[in-house]
Amino acid sequence: MSDNPFRARWSATGNNLCLGAWEIDYAGRRLDLGSERGEADMGTFGIFSWIFPDDEDLAEGLDEDQWIAENTGWLDQLFAAHAIPCDAAHRRWFYQAINPHDWRCGSCGGCL
Repeated sequence: MSDNPFRARWSATGNNLCLGAWEIDYAGRRLDLGSERGEADMGTFGIFSWIFPDDEDLAEGLDEDQWIAENTGWLDQLFAAHAIPCDAAHRRWFYQAINPHDWRCGSCGGCL
């Protein structure tokens, strides 16, 4: 995983996650996701409950293989626009970079 050329983070923390945006870099260059994708959760797999963060019954989203299968179209367009190879390794690295930072509306409790 240390060889992953992607670095990702969600800009908001605490109880205002919905106000953030993705900051994703490839080999030190910032990627432009546009507002539609750049300001929304990515739908990756995880437990996003702030009340029960270890409850497997609350897990949601797509695992790596499913996510890549459903998102290859826009992902390859993004990669092509930034001169990133459109191959399986780079798609997996992208998922692995965003997954730990993904979130869901309500996952921080700020809207309660």
